Parts: sequence; structure tokens; C-alpha cells
Amino acid sequence: MLISRTLIDAATAANLPADEVLFVDCRFDLVDASKGDRDYAESHIPGAVRADLDRELADMPTPTPVDERGRHPLPHRDAFEAFLSRIGWRPDVQVVAYDGAGGALAAARFWWLARLAGLDNVAVLDGGWPAWLAAKLPVDSAVPTRAPTSVEACFDSSGMVSVDELTTGLTSGRIVLLDARATPRYRGEVEPLDPVAGHVPGARNRPFVDNLDAHGFFRRPEELRKAFEAIIGPHNAEEVVHMCGSGVTACHNLLAMEYAGLCGSRLFAPSWSGWVADRSHPVTTGDH
Repeated sequence: MLISRTLIDAATAANLPADEVLFVDCRFDLVDASKGDRDYAESHIPGAVRADLDRELADMPTPTPVDERGRHPLPHRDAFEAFLSRIGWRPDVQVVAYDGAGGALAAARFWWLARLAGLDNVAVLDGGWPAWLAAKLPVDSAVPTRAPTSVEACFDSSGMVSVDELTTGLTSGRIVLLDARATPRYRGEVEPLDPVAGHVPGARNRPFVDNLDAHGFFRRPEELRKAFEAIIGPHNAEEVVHMCGSGVTACHNLLAMEYAGLCGSRLFAPSWSGWVADRSHPVTTGDH
């Protein structure tokens, strides 16, 4: 069953038969890494399984100091494959990932990893957990028991960009790099997480929060398309590469582009934290 490959609203998701949907709870708090687990234990969408950013959606613990893979290195293929098997993923179910921030932390990251692994039937819950609660839909605290399955997955390397390809593409003008961090971080005015402030020379700033309206829902596809086309200019979607601080919120921009019909953009997974791990990489500040 395939209902959506990008976003799904709470009412539609709630009406799917229980045996035809797999909810994945991706709630996470950057300040308190254990909060997502506590929130899940207290209350979650009935039948939802847990996917923690640090445990399942990244190869943790983060190396000290952070290396060129960034603060949230991608999980190994076999580890993500084992996770999908453990939660009982099947190709005939619609997967719905959600978090508490409209997909930004870290449902869009799960969505992107799942797509990278070849899953088509995966979407992000528009509005996330707050939208589910606002709709007064059922919640539960029981941890579901799902029969494990045998999943074979292979990350599609064409969805990622290496540092060498990024550098060459920026130099030639072939790649448009969109930085999803907040503008003060992009400009280098503040840097709360990484040892160096600023951005990759040539990167353009597209804060991920601009994808959402005042109520935490994604803006209309046509509105998003217009905004992204304005920033990428004559380039097509396949020439767009996304980054952020550690490769998490960048997936939100990638999802927004796909939802807007601008398909085929890619991710620089190490993002800023991986870029500055090599101090020979150039850095700039300000608006350009």
C-alpha cells in the first residue's frame, strides 16, 4: 500500500487500518537526549515504534573530537537494515514518521534514510505530534509487539554528496548548496554547537523553519516551489545539495522540495560539523 511518499495529514493517517500502517516515533530533544524516550513511554500514537536519532538514525556515539563524518554520522547500512527488520517493516504497509517539530527533529531524517534504503511507502506526519494531539486522536503508552521481518536494504550513494564532489561542484557552479541552519548561525554571528562559526563559501541560506506555517504545518506545495525556485535560480533540483549543522534538519529542506515537486536534490550528510572538522576547508561569514 502506498498512500504518500512525502507528507500525510493526521486524519488520513489515523484512518488507515492498523495492519496497513507503521507509525515511527522520532521525537528528540537536542538539549536532553533522553527526553524523546521519556515522552514515548508516557504517550505515543497507538502502535508506534520508537526510532531515536542517536541510536537508530545515526552512528553514535559521536567521535571526540568530531571527525569528517559530522556530529550525527549516518548509521551503517546493516544497522539500519537490522532496525527495519526489528520493527517489522513490510513493503505493504504505509510508514508514517513523526516528531514534535513538524518533521525537523528527526522524522525527516528517518524519511530520508528510509528513502535512501529503497523504501517508497514512507511519509512524514504533517504537523507532527502536536497536530495529532490537536486533532484529539487516540494516544497510548503501551509498547507494541511486532513480528520481526527480514529486510534487505542498500543505501543509494547517489542520494549523497562527498566533500570532494561538493567542493568541485561549488567551484564550477554546477552545485547549489542550501544551508538549512538559522540565519544567525549561517552568518557566523553565533555558533552554539560547533567549534567554528560561519558557512561554506558559496552556500545559500534556506532556514528549514521557512518550510512551515505559523501552526507548524508545511506550507502549500506551490508556495514552497516558488520559494525554492527563487533561491536556486536557473538550476534544476538535481543540482541542489542540502546541508545544516549535522545532516538532520537539512532533510527537512529536501523533504519540502520533494513535496513541492522539485525532486532529486541530495544531501551533504556531514554538513557543517563535518566540514569544519577539517580545518583546511575554507569558511566565510556574513550573507555571502
